[in-house]
Amino acid sequence: MFLIKKVSIPINSEVFKSLNGSYYSDSYSFCSSKEGRVALQVWLDHATQIPAWVNFLMASRNKIVLMFGLKNIGHLGDLEANKSINDYQVGDKVGIFTLLYLSDSEVILGDSDKHLDVKVSVYIQRDKTHLVSISTVVHVHNFLGKLYMLFVEPMHKLIVPASIKRAEGSDA
Repeated sequence: MFLIKKVSIPINSEVFKSLNGSYYSDSYSFCSSKEGRVALQVWLDHATQIPAWVNFLMASRNKIVLMFGLKNIGHLGDLEANKSINDYQVGDKVGIFTLLYLSDSEVILGDSDKHLDVKVSVYIQRDKTHLVSISTVVHVHNFLGKLYMLFVEPMHKLIVPASIKRAEGSDA
């Protein structure tokens, strides 16, 4: 049986350093049976396997937030189809996010606007378990950021585990 656990953000991860003062954070871990991947490959694999209902929610989000001055961010899986994993560098766009940190064991992607900053990390603990943690850290800047999170937080708690299960569960 494939198990996804809600856990604390790994203290050895780079994203852990951004927890101070965060408005929201979470982390989900799982043991991957797909050995040998670097963190960016895990993210790319997951982004291409986003459930259709999540893309529907993202499209709805994009229409609604335009009324409040937030940007249309597209879909999580909006990746450059022909871009090699070796061509990605810090500062590049990876779907809706910007690549902020890159190593074999962790990738941090983020997005910022005047209302909030979001960081998403894929961290691989390289031991016998191949434990992967997907963590999110959000800093809000104003009331609109807090209002946005009021709606996003409950959906986020459904989206992340469902996305992990879709991308990893079939071979787990």
